[in-house]
Amino acid sequence: MTDDAYLFLVDGPASPLGAPVAVVGDLECLETPAVRAWLDAQGVTAASGALRLLPPEETAAIPEGAEKLPVPLSDEELLRLRHALAPGVHARVEEELLAYRDCAGDRDALLARAVAAGIAPHRIVELTGEDPATVTAVASKAAGRRG
Repeated sequence: MTDDAYLFLVDGPASPLGAPVAVVGDLECLETPAVRAWLDAQGVTAASGALRLLPPEETAAIPEGAEKLPVPLSDEELLRLRHALAPGVHARVEEELLAYRDCAGDRDALLARAVAAGIAPHRIVELTGEDPATVTAVASKAAGRRG
């Protein structure tokens, strides 16, 4: 993860990724020679719908090969950016939570299959992030059924 936000270009203004720079408001970095030169080289202005901005924690979502530029933001600018992204970020996180719920319902069965397959409990903990006590409990139950 980087400490910089990223300006990047998307294929079209309808892209859900990132916040349009115009929505975030005035940014000091847009006045720097480096950013101005980059915008000129890309043939876009700060008002372009194809120009987007993501905070440091979201920059991994930028498509590979996209034209991008790291930019420092002040705390206030970063807060405005995060507020502009909130609806989209919430929707993505909710989707992840639903996916987790769907797979977590079978957690004990999956852990039991892993134990039955001979995977060491410490390795199951490493792979799943589950609490070691939970994995040990499932392993004990599985051993009790075999015995």
